[in-house]
Amino acid sequence: MAAIVLAGVRPEQPETEVSIAVSTLTNYGRVVRSPRYFPIWLGQLVSNLGDTVNYIALVILVYKLTGSGLALSTLVIFQIVPALVAGPVAGPIIDRYPRKSILIAADLVRAVMVVGLLFAAAVWQVYALAFCMALASVFFTPAFTASLPSLVETEDLLAANAVTWSTAQFVQIIGSAVAGGIIVVFGTRAAFGFNAVSFVVSALSISLVTFPAMDRLGTGSYMQSLREGLRYAFHDPFVSRMFWIQMLTSLSVGGTSALLVVLAEQRYHLPPAGFASFLFAIGLGALLGPLLLGSLTRNYRNTKLLFFPYLIRGMGDVLLGLLSVPLLGQALLFVYGLNTSAGMVTYQSTMQSQVPEGMRGRVFTLMDVGWSTARLVSVALAGVLADHFGITVVYYVGGALLIVAGILGFTTVRFNVQETV
Repeated sequence: MAAIVLAGVRPEQPETEVSIAVSTLTNYGRVVRSPRYFPIWLGQLVSNLGDTVNYIALVILVYKLTGSGLALSTLVIFQIVPALVAGPVAGPIIDRYPRKSILIAADLVRAVMVVGLLFAAAVWQVYALAFCMALASVFFTPAFTASLPSLVETEDLLAANAVTWSTAQFVQIIGSAVAGGIIVVFGTRAAFGFNAVSFVVSALSISLVTFPAMDRLGTGSYMQSLREGLRYAFHDPFVSRMFWIQMLTSLSVGGTSALLVVLAEQRYHLPPAGFASFLFAIGLGALLGPLLLGSLTRNYRNTKLLFFPYLIRGMGDVLLGLLSVPLLGQALLFVYGLNTSAGMVTYQSTMQSQVPEGMRGRVFTLMDVGWSTARLVSVALAGVLADHFGITVVYYVGGALLIVAGILGFTTVRFNVQETV
């Protein structure tokens, strides 16, 4: 199935597949050994492991407290709204102030919020703490993405994104494989405690890295900075089109992702903790995707790499609603992870290479606002559809919308020629 995504994309030089694979792994190893990249990579590896265990524990906790798909949608809504509220504020701040300080502060705030989950006894408390954690992430995620190009060499950007993505998926595999057992033996509180420690480890690792001086664009007022970012985003051909494509994508996948645990229980007859096997399948595919991408091409700016995953995921969502055998569902989710990871690395690398450094915070937060807006609508509608018409309808509708998004991407999006890393 990976060949479907990467069809027609071949190396520019007549090298053997083995030599390309060796070269790819060598590039990845060089990036990991970089003194600027290694501490952050190691810290994120631990933090991502904590996030995976925490996510499964949080979903299980809310589902046990309520037994409702609508309640799970409500949890996701509380995790989405902060991006809408704080996104416009976060963008100019990320572009104006030291990103290292922003990253450390966001990690420490999230650690405190997770500690609060250890004492949460009511679902409204879980919602409030999830809201605050997401609020801190509104600053962390765009700041991290915006910083990465300045921490590695230009020619290593694709490799850095691929390593970051692949190792995140690797720890998701580990986390999803052990989370169920941890929760059964020790309970959800143990998972929350581990995640709190992981955020502290991430903050310490970032503190060890020297960030280069940032190239800031614009010296006007806060509102002028915000207007400059909006003007750039909606006038740049690639960024403006990707904004609307990503909104449609989020509208399609927001509900299907949020209600995966409901699909696992109602359609595939797995226990609540059993949907961790679905996360395992996604993580395994996503781990291999960037490795295939680096082996088959060195030109990551390619619409086939970017939009074929939309079509494959869309068809996969429809099939997930039709089938009911757990092994087949896991196979479909493996293919989804394989395709999505290649597309995501392509998307990240292209955005980072074409958006000026001093504008990245505003552009990336704007993309997050658009994504979160559509995701909020998607999750709300999916909860209602699941409770009134069944979980399969959610996956039929989501799959169809994602196929439309892929077609629009192929027909409207074109990459800019210049690179601005």
